[in-house]
Amino acid sequence: MIDLYTWTTPNGRKISIMLEECGLPYNVHKVNIGKGEQFAPEFVAINPNSKIPAIVDSEGLDGKPITLMESGAILIYLSAKAGKFLPRTDRGRYMALEWLMFQMGGVGPMFGQVHHFLRSAPEPVPYAVERYTKEQKRLYKVLDDRLAQHEYLADEYSIADIATYPWVARYDWHPIDLGGDYPNVKRWFDAIGARPAVQRGMKVPG
Repeated sequence: MIDLYTWTTPNGRKISIMLEECGLPYNVHKVNIGKGEQFAPEFVAINPNSKIPAIVDSEGLDGKPITLMESGAILIYLSAKAGKFLPRTDRGRYMALEWLMFQMGGVGPMFGQVHHFLRSAPEPVPYAVERYTKEQKRLYKVLDDRLAQHEYLADEYSIADIATYPWVARYDWHPIDLGGDYPNVKRWFDAIGARPAVQRGMKVPG
């Protein structure tokens, strides 16, 4: 059984979507980051970086318990466990990992900064807003250009799409018109959002 430690963030929802897509049984443990529960000693023992998500799998790939932090690493692990959502060919696998890293190194951090400076900063910081919204729009354009040529980010539906979808799902937080500005992202977003497992995963932790 997998224990998922999560909250209502894009990074958390990556993992609940993946678990639902894979059909793996799991228990949900809410870690309310708004109340600082990620710093509780019990959670730090699971994730020393005090971030969600994290998982504890009582039956790891070697039959022994394993604890994992970092959403990208968890997605790769769950893909190996279920044998799904990472292409079998070397070329396809590296393409999916390439776009997973694009999300981990670009989309997540930059979109997160936009969220912070537009919604949470104690006072306006015009330079930061301009810097991060400009970079966010550039990243949307990279996604849109890619999806103009491909149905999914890799050659098939993969952990790259699962990782990126929850961040784009907050497009109403972004200073963009998704359908008007990035029609290929909108097409992809609607297709991913229609998947029942994605809909279930987006509701976790409730």
